[in-house]
Amino acid sequence: MRIFNFNSSEEVKAIMQEIGVDPYGAKIMLPKATAFLIRVETVNNIAANILKQEMLSLGADAAIARGALTGKTKKTGILLMGELAQFNALVKKLSIQPFGLQKFAGELKENIKNFTKNNFVVPLKKGFLGLGDRTQIMGIINLTPDSFSSDGLYRNFSNNYPDLALQKAQSMIADGASIIDLGGQSSRPGAKAVSTREELRRIKPIVKLLAKKISAPISIDTTNPEVARAALDAGAQIINDISGLRNKQMIKIAARCKAAVIIMHMLGIPENMQKKIRYRSLISDISIYLKNAINSAQEGGIKPDKIIIDPGIGFGKTCAHNFEIIEHLRDFKVLGKPLLIGPSRKSFLTKVLKLDSEDRVNGTVAACVMAAERGANIVRVHDVKEVKQALKIVEAIKNAN
Repeated sequence: MRIFNFNSSEEVKAIMQEIGVDPYGAKIMLPKATAFLIRVETVNNIAANILKQEMLSLGADAAIARGALTGKTKKTGILLMGELAQFNALVKKLSIQPFGLQKFAGELKENIKNFTKNNFVVPLKKGFLGLGDRTQIMGIINLTPDSFSSDGLYRNFSNNYPDLALQKAQSMIADGASIIDLGGQSSRPGAKAVSTREELRRIKPIVKLLAKKISAPISIDTTNPEVARAALDAGAQIINDISGLRNKQMIKIAARCKAAVIIMHMLGIPENMQKKIRYRSLISDISIYLKNAINSAQEGGIKPDKIIIDPGIGFGKTCAHNFEIIEHLRDFKVLGKPLLIGPSRKSFLTKVLKLDSEDRVNGTVAACVMAAERGANIVRVHDVKEVKQALKIVEAIKNAN
């Protein structure tokens, strides 16, 4: 006898196939073998009590505040507990209910659909990114003189840095990188913005060179719309915006150029993001921020399938926050977008390791493995070879029979 704790319905499906269950029967039974705990932050007491009664009628349950049962409070949080089949039935029952439950039913259906989605295809100007069970790697190339990780090519090799950038990109691709991310503006805590002219001077020639020499898509790490446009014109296909597309001009450029975008969460700007760190509820606050940014991007003309999200490790977070984000990374799947995470060589790793940034490789690898296990579609790293080797083991374990 074995007791299972599944992360996806695919694992349940595989066992049914091993047993030899009829495919039609497996299709019927699969929703009964997939269970969820769904937390809702706030609903009014009338809706909460209806939800509880409806869940009980389906053989499931819902936990609500004691005050919601006695009438002492007007609103309550709620924890819904049930199988996928029961939630599907709940959606149908709520679709004819008043008190805002029709809208709730639609949101519940959409969130479950998003949460259970594991495969994405992100269209690019040339080809596409296929993101599924295998976590992809984005290799970082910093074209700055002040990179926090001490790998800024521009600082040490200003005369021949284009050739070195090409060599580094080719080496990363050989080691397993699927995307190359170029940045000409440091985003380390306290970093000050450089001029558009200087950022373009660092970025544009490298994008042009790499676009001719490598097949992997190029991502441009910038918050400057003018730099993004120049990089896209030179051959980049992805905008990696740490400011979450706050600048509406960036949305216009991405939509016009049909670029894929990475929307990241950050408090403030790099210059002040670590000075006032406050959250009501970390995961919920980040989710709301990203959801609003997604809506703004889509309303501005960016196609839904071109959006990737990043909860922003290290950008306006404490050390504890960064570990919490990785632990609860799967929670962001309800937004229905591919997940990118960038823990590479960041200072939160020193809380445990107490090492300089150059010596944080093992910590980076561990963080990436845990992120991959929790649903990361892309990890953004400096140390491609080491992370790729670790992810191969993750993949082999997942595929073990």
